[in-house]
Amino acid sequence: MHIDMNPAPHLAWQEEALCAQTGADFFFPEPGSSVREAKRICGLCPIRAACLAYALDHDERFGVWGGLSEKERLELRRTCN
Repeated sequence: MHIDMNPAPHLAWQEEALCAQTGADFFFPEPGSSVREAKRICGLCPIRAACLAYALDHDERFGVWGGLSEKERLELRRTCN
């Protein structure tokens, strides 16, 4: 039996993401917790734009994606529509 451990080509960018090397705790904090550290890491990430595009395309409702919180992505959607 062969199990393909490679991600789908459209998700390959996730392997290069700094968050993949850091862990999810920063990017999916408990309600009311700071997202400052996640945003700092996102700011250094070379694929931040791809991450944000993915989150917007897939209507991600939780966590920090592409440097934006849930509320910031919602606001971005409102201003773009």
